[in-house]
Amino acid sequence: MPPRLVLDALTRSYPSGDGLLTVLDAVDLQIDAGEFVAILGPSGSGKSTMLALMAGLDRPTSGAVRVDGEAMHDRSEDALARWRRTNLGFVFQSFQLLDNFTAAENVMFPLELLGAADPERRAVELLELVGLSRRAHHYPAQLSGGEQQRVALARAFAADPPILLADEPTGNLDSATGRQVLDVLIALHKERNTTVVLVTHDPAVGARADRRIFLKDGRIEREERS
Repeated sequence: MPPRLVLDALTRSYPSGDGLLTVLDAVDLQIDAGEFVAILGPSGSGKSTMLALMAGLDRPTSGAVRVDGEAMHDRSEDALARWRRTNLGFVFQSFQLLDNFTAAENVMFPLELLGAADPERRAVELLELVGLSRRAHHYPAQLSGGEQQRVALARAFAADPPILLADEPTGNLDSATGRQVLDVLIALHKERNTTVVLVTHDPAVGARADRRIFLKDGRIEREERS
């Protein structure tokens, strides 16, 4: 089976003064379907830039991101948006829940965009999977940080995407709550065989992954397998 995600000499540079600042420098990486990969490195090493490029939220200066053999940057913005709706879940460090929507409505939102049948039932099922069925009708302001992140996980898995990207999903949580959220993420990943790429600065979080990629100055410094 070919790899699900391929980074091919992936480079991203930005104008800086009279020159260019290269944040990601000719990175080559392959990630298999169903694999759980953690990207680690200090602040400024290129972790979040790599994730944004994988999601098609940014475009490379050179090189390519290929998903199931197709180059992401060859698609229009509209085509990328349509692809993300059905193929990609994204979990943000800051949760990014809609404040005026209940937990259930936040999970229902991507399902309604897809025209899914009975999105309310599906949302309740997902909230039950993350242990929040009793909080379905609460608003984000009424939930703890860990509960909000679990709602965000349920939303990210709502369309049953083959790929899930997570940017520091435990970064705003205390260590105990972070472990609980990570346990839920890993359980959903195993149940659905989702390909997960998680960015973190925390070695304890990275240790839970199948493989760890260490970035430094925009390049892969080394990798480890569990």
